[in-house]
Amino acid sequence: MTQTVIRGISSMATRQVLADLVAGFAQQSGTQAAIESVGGVDAAKRVAAGEAFDVVILASDAIDKLMAAGHLVPGSKVDWVHSGVAVAVPAGAPLPDLSSEDAVRAAVLAAPSISLSTGPSGVALSKLFERWGIAEQIAPRMVQAPPGVPVGSLVAKGEVALGFQQLSELLHVQGIQIVGPLPPVIQITTTFSAGVGVHSQQVDAARSLLAYLASPAAAEAKQKQGMTPA
Repeated sequence: MTQTVIRGISSMATRQVLADLVAGFAQQSGTQAAIESVGGVDAAKRVAAGEAFDVVILASDAIDKLMAAGHLVPGSKVDWVHSGVAVAVPAGAPLPDLSSEDAVRAAVLAAPSISLSTGPSGVALSKLFERWGIAEQIAPRMVQAPPGVPVGSLVAKGEVALGFQQLSELLHVQGIQIVGPLPPVIQITTTFSAGVGVHSQQVDAARSLLAYLASPAAAEAKQKQGMTPA
């Protein structure tokens, strides 16, 4: 009998936690899952182009769009994890004050170079900089991380002085110092969701994986990666 392997695609932000959870799911259910992690924008494009996946794991709004366009099984969406944004500087660099909204704004204005992700947190931060009235002023100092390239890696190389990215994506990067999370008043929380692909030939197994991702059994792995259960 052929072993069922669930095929999935996710954004980079959840790569590490999914590796842990896929192993836990296999242990519990005996079903293997292979999840490919790429830039979220690229993942959504591939699903929209008709590539067949059993499960699609992306930011909640991206899942909603794919479902509305008919690429995911209606009603299969599961919210499974929340992820907040943290700030990093190169190892050994002075640590900026992040204690308030004004302090973060001052740190951004003082930084010689700044980088955001291409994902939902980067979009939200860009809007925040616009609201602060500093977007044009800092535009020449913005370093755009290419899709799928972690902001933390640019910080580690010294190409960026101040990097903003989800904590889960900064935790395992060598050569950086995580200053801390954004203060609650401006914290940006991304909810990651999952859905079953319309071309899936193993819908029941895919639904079982999504149920496991949202279950209490998955909570410890999420917390270890700087995330919280949805």
